Amino acid sequence: MAFGRGRTRLTYLGVLGSAALAVALGGCSQAASPAKAVTSAEHSLTIAQAQAAYNSYVTASTAAARQGDATQGLANVADGQWSIVHAQYRALATTGTPVPRYSYGTPTFYVPALSGYPQWFVVAVPVTPAAGAPAVTTIMAFDRPAPAGPWTLNGSAVLDQPLPAIARDSGGYAINVSTKDTSLLLPPEVVGATQAAVVDEGPAAPAAAVITSGPQTTGLYTTQAAQGNSYTARGLSYQWLLEGAAVPQFDLRTTDGGALVIYTMYLNTTIEHPGNVFGPPIPIPDGFVPIANPPKATGAHGVAANWTYEFATVDPPASAHGAKAEIIAASGAPTFGDSF
Repeated sequence: MAFGRGRTRLTYLGVLGSAALAVALGGCSQAASPAKAVTSAEHSLTIAQAQAAYNSYVTASTAAARQGDATQGLANVADGQWSIVHAQYRALATTGTPVPRYSYGTPTFYVPALSGYPQWFVVAVPVTPAAGAPAVTTIMAFDRPAPAGPWTLNGSAVLDQPLPAIARDSGGYAINVSTKDTSLLLPPEVVGATQAAVVDEGPAAPAAAVITSGPQTTGLYTTQAAQGNSYTARGLSYQWLLEGAAVPQFDLRTTDGGALVIYTMYLNTTIEHPGNVFGPPIPIPDGFVPIANPPKATGAHGVAANWTYEFATVDPPASAHGAKAEIIAASGAPTFGDSF
């Protein structure tokens, strides 16, 4: 076969047969208004502390962007966000492009009532590029895994639909959800795998029965299949695989009993001569050239061109008749290009 559809490597897909089928570089911001501090055994992270962590991130990332300082910029991010920001700094340095800056509007905080570590919180905030493009509402997830560790931005995704209402307790704290919560259509730990099944196999995949079609499911499949057809016409083999990342995900209860699930995925692609034999050099795709090492690398066997994506998905309650999980926010970028 000239091009192949990936098979997700996440073991969670075995659940589908039963349960399921029954910003990054920085900018300037309007500071968050201080909240009245709450201190109790149930609130190891207060809303005021989350606001302070967010404001500190904005200040540090603004300085890094202004100075074009990749080391400082990367110190403020982790996990999937680090991969994206690292690749962006590398691409900007390769092309001699100044680091873009952003301004942030008034943030809304979703701080879960935590009793220990890791600590984390989510922010929804309008983000405006300095170039004057329209503002986009962005979900940002921050994490601190241990008391001695710094706060970092671990993921961000741009909303293309309204954010659902997030459930809060009487103190204003968001209600977090277990990754294994069975009151939902999909336990949050299998949301990414469900999306991957549709991206890898298309609308005929059984997982399509529980997640909506759209740009980040059937749309990604269509794009990848078209890429495969294009390379087939050139006598090459193309394969793709959307797979989960071994990094934290962030899950919040919605007021209707569902959940907002924020997570990271990798889209790995390979272009090679059929049978992985030697042949004429295959160039790295244009979008990956600025991050490849060396930038003009070609592969006699093939090339790898991988993306990092961050998503936010609304996972409905299991009791919602006919409902499907729906991806409402996404961001992604090329993060790895190499030859072999």
